[in-house]
Amino acid sequence: MASADTEAMTTALHITLITETFPPEINGVANTLGRLCDGLRARGHQVELVRPRQGGDLLAASDDGLLLCRGWPLPGYPGLQWGQSSMHKLLRRWKRHRPDVLYIATEGPLGLSALRAARRLGISVVSGFHTNFQQYSSQYGLGLLTRLLTHYLRWFHNRSTLTLVPSVSQRLELERRHFERLALLSRGVDSQLFHPSKRLTSLREQWGLGEDDIAVVHVGRLAPEKNLGLLKRCFDALKATYPQRTLKMIVVGDGPQRAILEQELPEAIFCGSQRGEALASHYASGDVFLFPSMTETFGNVVLEALASGLGVVAYDQAAAAQHIRHGYNGVLAMPGDEEAFCDALCWLLEERENLRCVRLNARQHASRQGWAAIIDQFEGQLRGACVREQVLPTAEITP
Repeated sequence: MASADTEAMTTALHITLITETFPPEINGVANTLGRLCDGLRARGHQVELVRPRQGGDLLAASDDGLLLCRGWPLPGYPGLQWGQSSMHKLLRRWKRHRPDVLYIATEGPLGLSALRAARRLGISVVSGFHTNFQQYSSQYGLGLLTRLLTHYLRWFHNRSTLTLVPSVSQRLELERRHFERLALLSRGVDSQLFHPSKRLTSLREQWGLGEDDIAVVHVGRLAPEKNLGLLKRCFDALKATYPQRTLKMIVVGDGPQRAILEQELPEAIFCGSQRGEALASHYASGDVFLFPSMTETFGNVVLEALASGLGVVAYDQAAAAQHIRHGYNGVLAMPGDEEAFCDALCWLLEERENLRCVRLNARQHASRQGWAAIIDQFEGQLRGACVREQVLPTAEITP
C-alpha cells in the first residue's frame, strides 16, 4: 500500500492552467502564475496553458503546451483582456488529450467555459481567487453590480473541487460570504532578484538624492482601486514633520490614474513600468515603501519591498498582515485609518535606528519566503484534487 502511495506521489500530472493574464504582462496574478507554471514544469509535470493571445503571439500559435483564444480589452485595464468563451474547442481538445486536473485562475468567459467543459467530462477543477473584482466594481462606478458579482464568484468557485486563496484574511472574508472548500496558497518572493545589493547610487543621484536622504517608494498599478490618494496625504505629513530632511516620492508603475497623480504630486518622480533587474534596482534604491491599497487578495509588491530591505508601511491585511510584525520588520495601520497610516510612516523617520532595524528585519524575514515551498504545496493540492471524490454532479451547469 505504501509503495502505491509513493508511486502516486511521484507520477507526473497533466495539468491545464486557464488564465486571462500571464507573463510578460505586468501584474501580480501574471507573476504568480508564471512562477507556479515554471515550478510545476521543473518537477516534471506536463503543464498546458490556455490563455488569450498577447501582442507577441503568432495568430495561429497552438501546441501541446499552449492553446490560445481570442480576447477583448478589459475596461479600465489597458493591456489586459477577457478571454473568449471556448467551451466546444476545449471539449474537443480535452477529449483527445484529457488533463488530470485543471487550475482555473480567472473567472471570466474563458474560465467559465473551462469550468463547464471540465464538469461535462468529469475532470477535477481547482480554482484560484486571485483578484477582488467584487471590491473593484465600486471603484469603477459599478457599485450596483457588486452584489451580483459576488453571487457569481461564489457560484463559480463553489463548483470547483477546491478554491485556493492567498491570505488568511481573504479566506475568512470568503468564508463569511459562504464560499466553500477553501485552502490557503500563499506567495513567495525571489529574494536573490529583490535584494538590498541592487541599490544604485547612480539611480539615487538621478532622483536628486544623497545617501542620507530618503526615497519614499510606491510600486504598483496606478488605478482607482489602489487608494493612491493617500500617497499625497502621507508625503505631505512627512514633509511637515521633518522639514529639514531631503525627501523624494518615487512612483513606479503605470495605469489610468497616472495623470491625476502627476498633478497631485508634481515634485514626485514617475518611473513608469519596470521589470526584472531594473525593477529590483528601483526597489533597493528606495528607503521606505508605501502600500495604501485595501483591495488586495495578497499584494506581491509587499514581499518584494521587504526582500529589498525597505521600511514598509501598509494596512493590516493580506500580505502585510501575514508577513509584517508592527514595529519590527515594518509598520501597520488598521484598514481605513489614514491618520494612523501617516503616523506609522512618520515614526519610521523619528529616529535613525527605527528605520535601520526595520529594514534589516524586513530583509531577514523575506529571505525565508522562497517559491519552492509554495510550489510544493500547490503540487500537493493539485494531486489531492485528482483523487478527491467528486461531491458535485458533473452535469451541464448554468449560473
